[in-house]
Amino acid sequence: MYSEQEKKELTKKYRDLLRVWKRPDGKKGTSMVRKAFKLAVEAHSDMRRLSGDPYVYHPVEVAYICAKDMRLGSTSIVCALLHDVVEDTEYTLEEIEKLFSPKVAMIVGGVTKIKGIFDDGTRSIQAEYFKRMILALAEDMRVILIKLADRLHNMRTLEHMSRTKQLKIASETLVLYAPLAHRMGLYNVKTELEDLSLKYTEPEIYEHIKLQVEKTEKGREKFINRFVNPINSILDKHEIPNKVHIRVKSVYSIWQKMQKKNIPFEDVYDIFAVRIIIDSKFENEKMDCWMVYSMITDVYKPKHDRVRDWLSIPKANGYEALHLTVMSNEGRWVEVQVRTKRMHEIAESGFASHHHYKNLPDEGKDIENWLSRIREQFENPDSNALSFLDNFKLDLYSEEIYTFTPKGDMKKLPVDATVLDFAYNIHSEIGNQSIGAKVNLSLVPLNQVLKNGDQVEIITSKIQKPQENWLDYVVTARAKSYVKNAIRNEKKKFYKKGKEKLKLLFKEINMEFTKANNRQLKEYTKLNSSTDLYYEVSQGNVGLQELKHCCLKSGKSSWYNSLIPFSRQKNSTDKSLAQTIGEKIRNKPEEVLLGEKVDIEYKIAECCNPIPGDDVIGLIMPDNPIMVHRANCKNAVDMMSSFGNRIVKAKWNKKDPVLFLAGIEFRGIDKIGFIYQITDIISQKHKLKIRSFHLDSSNEILRGKIMLYVQDTKKLSKLIADLKKLKEIKQVSRMNPA
Repeated sequence: MYSEQEKKELTKKYRDLLRVWKRPDGKKGTSMVRKAFKLAVEAHSDMRRLSGDPYVYHPVEVAYICAKDMRLGSTSIVCALLHDVVEDTEYTLEEIEKLFSPKVAMIVGGVTKIKGIFDDGTRSIQAEYFKRMILALAEDMRVILIKLADRLHNMRTLEHMSRTKQLKIASETLVLYAPLAHRMGLYNVKTELEDLSLKYTEPEIYEHIKLQVEKTEKGREKFINRFVNPINSILDKHEIPNKVHIRVKSVYSIWQKMQKKNIPFEDVYDIFAVRIIIDSKFENEKMDCWMVYSMITDVYKPKHDRVRDWLSIPKANGYEALHLTVMSNEGRWVEVQVRTKRMHEIAESGFASHHHYKNLPDEGKDIENWLSRIREQFENPDSNALSFLDNFKLDLYSEEIYTFTPKGDMKKLPVDATVLDFAYNIHSEIGNQSIGAKVNLSLVPLNQVLKNGDQVEIITSKIQKPQENWLDYVVTARAKSYVKNAIRNEKKKFYKKGKEKLKLLFKEINMEFTKANNRQLKEYTKLNSSTDLYYEVSQGNVGLQELKHCCLKSGKSSWYNSLIPFSRQKNSTDKSLAQTIGEKIRNKPEEVLLGEKVDIEYKIAECCNPIPGDDVIGLIMPDNPIMVHRANCKNAVDMMSSFGNRIVKAKWNKKDPVLFLAGIEFRGIDKIGFIYQITDIISQKHKLKIRSFHLDSSNEILRGKIMLYVQDTKKLSKLIADLKKLKEIKQVSRMNPA
């Protein structure tokens, strides 16, 4: 099924794989890899990618990433080559186990997608798949490393997908896979995933920043040479073997900095960092790094509040280095990173590199602690996959603080962690029985937020029980899981009593006690499970009044409802929703028009206020109008990562002269008549209606936010261009989506 040219290309890709692979297990490993390669070539022989290329190119490229960027061994390379064989061909996991090994079959099974999962609005295929993958990760982290390589290659070839799929995959990557790569210490993989995601969610911004970085490259190189020369001289003088690398910020991280500080590209001063890599013995690493720090500060003056010591306490992903920011001779702050060759290798390849240093003390300890926390989540699993996913993401994103027990044992917790998080970090029973704490010898409540260096003593009581409001106190996945589990176990004690009471209530209004009717009551009372429902009934919080409101529809008598259970009414509603949305939108997404004269009910999301001209998507939720978001809206990106199969592509009906709400923000120098100039341009020149105008003034600096009604992005862009002409305005832009 392969042409001669494709066979040559396939041979080249295989040789490239062998060239970058370190082959730590010799001939035996090479033989396994060759066997897996041949099987993949045969199994995928009649398959093509959307680009038209042979499908087998994909697993070979994934194996290449595992070998080059992650430095994985033969088992991982074999699994990477086979990762789609079970999913897309007739081969089974049992056959893979016979041909290779149980370990290979387990890893391939972990990467294989779940098929046929019912998406009922409380679960999504993405969340269930991700949960299964993380369960496999808890057993063997090679599962996630191969999946990250798989996602990276898919992102590299995303241009062949439809725009809707591009948005869904890019959003999922940004929310889940890039943070996961960061958590695994894979800096290069994480950076490329973020940049590629931005390329598809914000194509214009991506191209603009990329162009600016390329334009400033020559000037940056000259400046770096002038900056580094004095450092090289002093290191050579003291005969310290070293290499100097320059790390340029990724497009995505530059965009994040621009958004966070609301500044243009020109004002991002730390676009690059100077990285000094020294050759040092393990036992002398810290001392040698601090010695280099001392030499650098002899040449350049440091910014003391920008020293970051990750030598004494490495980051959660294993990252070790010493960072400092110094003032150059040209009046420009420059970040300098000092690390050893071992630290550099782990920083580049993440936890995948730890096996090279497994004989060193504490090597890989952090990843084992993290995997232990994941296993604990599965010991107390949440029945809702999306809830599990939300909890898991907490561990991916969080920056850390360091706290201490009364005996001086260090506990790493995420920023904003509370006393209650600390208690559950020690032990679940200590968390369940917590009533307060002493922080630095002062008595504080359970919701007290902890700071770096706090010493915490938990106060407990045997009669204490977890409360619902504790979920508002905690931020760690571990604590949330234990609190939910304890509350759920407490509610189960009232299960039988509540169920019997509810049966009597149904009987009183001549309704059958059925699963369908129970489901309808749960939806009406917004309770998630039967356990919650029976508990609320047993406590008297749900009773006859709620049952009548839910069941006895206006204009229908109780006997009619008993003949036609409301569960059937819900089915007809779902069917109607499927007809008007499922068929019309999923099959022909470009037919979804937004404006006045449309036949699909929709709502504009207030978090991002999309207007005509914006790239927009619609999110379908059961029994609700389509919610329209800007494609780059953070809320939409987060939802797309969990509900990718509910995304629809939409476009504006250009024939409808409808006005939409949009916001602009500006910063300028205060002077008499300045506000009049702004409102004159908006109201008189552009004939636009202002909804709200908010101002803050400090030291003659004005900061303002204006909400107004416009027809489309062109009108808004013209307004912003005219406002920029005012000399008093130093910065003006459309308000970023939430």
